[in-house]
Amino acid sequence: MDDKTKTLTAAEAGYHVSDFLISAKIPDENLFAVVSLYKGSCAALRFSDILMLSAPDRLPTDNPVFQKFVKLGFLVNFNERAALEAMARGACAFPSKVSLTISPTMGCNFDCPYCFENHKSGKMSTAVQEDIAALAERMLDVSGAKTLSVTWFGGEPLLVPDVIESLSERLISLAERKGVKYEAEIITNGYLLDRKNADMLDRVKVNHYQITLDGIGAAHDATRHLAGGGPTFERITENLRSVKIRGRVNIRHNVHAGNKSEIEKLRALIAEIAKESGNDLRYYSSLVKNSQAAEKRGKQVDLLCGSDEGEIGLMQQISDFSPARGHFCGANNLWHLGVDDQGRLNKCWEDSDKPEHSFGTAAKWDPRDPLNTADHPDLLTGYLNTSGVLDDPECRECVWLPVCRGGCPYQRLFRKRDCISFKADPEAFALKVYESRKKSHQ
Repeated sequence: MDDKTKTLTAAEAGYHVSDFLISAKIPDENLFAVVSLYKGSCAALRFSDILMLSAPDRLPTDNPVFQKFVKLGFLVNFNERAALEAMARGACAFPSKVSLTISPTMGCNFDCPYCFENHKSGKMSTAVQEDIAALAERMLDVSGAKTLSVTWFGGEPLLVPDVIESLSERLISLAERKGVKYEAEIITNGYLLDRKNADMLDRVKVNHYQITLDGIGAAHDATRHLAGGGPTFERITENLRSVKIRGRVNIRHNVHAGNKSEIEKLRALIAEIAKESGNDLRYYSSLVKNSQAAEKRGKQVDLLCGSDEGEIGLMQQISDFSPARGHFCGANNLWHLGVDDQGRLNKCWEDSDKPEHSFGTAAKWDPRDPLNTADHPDLLTGYLNTSGVLDDPECRECVWLPVCRGGCPYQRLFRKRDCISFKADPEAFALKVYESRKKSHQ
């Protein structure tokens, strides 16, 4: 055969098997679930396909299976780790939007034992509101972003609804003047989400909510009770039933050893309330993590461990599983900031109650010169530099790198690396992804 017309093998064409594949035998089927953690893809392959995938030096590029493997990201012709590092660098600066997490007060009407914050009373002044609006304008001007995104946080933000309303009006006016999209969400415990506050939030364009329920009745009240003592479950659920909430409401269930049996019961209750009220309520679970603040208070709840922790972690990750491109914590992005009721800037929600972790102020910080206008530049660059973790030998070689991207930046900087709970069970993850994709296509 003439060398000029010879079909190249995948290897000769520069392709190799992805470094980020996991697989598992599908029970009761002669198939294997293969998942690309980099591409975010999944396919059921026969054993013969597995053999072809494992031998790129013998797989012709004109074989349709080759094209299938390339499309799925099972065969690649580039260095995936280098690509992840490049994405990480881009994540630090890419100005898709300006995002501000604003805490109008650090006070809270709840005293949840696992909370990572030590709450302090206080209320954002008019002067600080003006500083925040001016900061948002500087960030929009420098970034060229087309969206201004606001998350109302705390403390409990609905303790000071007047601040939410007045600062929202400033920021909405700014977005209109700059010709950019405005979007807003709120993280609230739901206790004060009465009709008046819901109507106010609708006026100021809040259309996404997060409210936490830790179970039904006493199970919830055991961990989410009033600061002075007292139940909260009945009032929150009554608000969800009787108040028209214009927007999507994610109901978070902080799962720990004491309430893991509540998962399905709570999921069913939320579906019932959604149907009854017409509100868009959606359940999701999240693992309770260690909290330094809770440890100091001596009020930490019992954490999950072993198979339970892995199963809940799998449930969380499967719902979020998607291609690795660009999925990084907002703390890694220059254009994502938190600001507390005193106008102090931070890079992470877990820093919101820690003035010692603030890198600067809304009054002074300027993204045109981000380091020289920061009071503590290391507290800014530390977070930005956690986006790339290839200098960590264990992370660099870990198959889970595209999924966890080195774990929580806060944990890496101030505690210890926080690996995913199901790290040692890739087969379970592969099967869960396969089951999820199969169900979505039925």
